[in-house]
Amino acid sequence: MLTHLDKKGNAQIVDISNKTPSKRIAVATGKISISKNTEELIKIGQNKKGDIFTVAKVAGIMAAKNTSHLIPLCHPIQIEDISINFTINSGENFIQVETEVKCSDKTGVEIEALTAASVALLTIYDMCKGNDKKMRIFDLHLIKKTGGKSNFNF
Repeated sequence: MLTHLDKKGNAQIVDISNKTPSKRIAVATGKISISKNTEELIKIGQNKKGDIFTVAKVAGIMAAKNTSHLIPLCHPIQIEDISINFTINSGENFIQVETEVKCSDKTGVEIEALTAASVALLTIYDMCKGNDKKMRIFDLHLIKKTGGKSNFNF
């Protein structure tokens, strides 16, 4: 059963009024391919637009906090913590982002974690596009969810 549809098949927000708040955590990840030249510019701090990881982290945090404004049927929630980490994989020429979002609420934070990862990657793209026209965002997915009715580990 799709919870975002009413009996007539119309979109609706899920009624969470009878749910009990619980501790909820979601972890998401994604990657962006980069050229060796872009990687070097990042490592030596010479990217034209500045410190991409700080800006991408702030963008990801802002995105997670504003998810309910972007995704129409997503409930606004009280986020308690957001962590965003980046890893450069030199051997395979990509940057990986991992986001973790926590709350104690009636609904989960999966979409917030995925939104944070998406926007962080888009920010890296924006900040490096002057150097690298062939970047590609890929492999965006949820890797962990705890709390609520079920847990999930990818």
